[in-house]
Amino acid sequence: MPDYNVTEYLRIAAAVVLPHIGGLYGATITKDQIKGWYKTLNKPPWTPPNWVFGPMWTSLYTAMGYASYLAWKDGGGFKNAMLPLGSYAVGLGLNWMWTPVFFGRHKLGPSVAIILSCLGMTIGTAYLYYPINETACFLNFPLIAWLTLASSVNIYVWLNNKEKGNGDS
Repeated sequence: MPDYNVTEYLRIAAAVVLPHIGGLYGATITKDQIKGWYKTLNKPPWTPPNWVFGPMWTSLYTAMGYASYLAWKDGGGFKNAMLPLGSYAVGLGLNWMWTPVFFGRHKLGPSVAIILSCLGMTIGTAYLYYPINETACFLNFPLIAWLTLASSVNIYVWLNNKEKGNGDS
């Protein structure tokens, strides 16, 4: 087991907490929409039940954050790991952007573009993490799987609910 000091634990905590900030903001947008607009959408049969999303995103954000810490630590800090950490930052920003666009604005078409871009950035981030820290790379695999499922649901919803997406077909 690595010998961490308090400063290192604070770095880990900061990296793990960061992704949850946008997730908490997104949850405030989503909660009012679940019982209203979202409930009225034509969704595919493979749509996960609503109760899955909170625990899933909690674990995914935690894994993302810890992976970024590992890449930062083993990659030599921000200066030396700028490309993989920059890729992570862009992917995280896209992740945070999706909820206000989908749930907040009901923009189904743009939300598809955002989620597919997020998926691509996450795959790229995992690829860039691999030579630095294999664990950091592999910690992104559950997110890639989840975003693949979520993308398929998002595309289905977009194609089957154009009248409910504020005319952004």
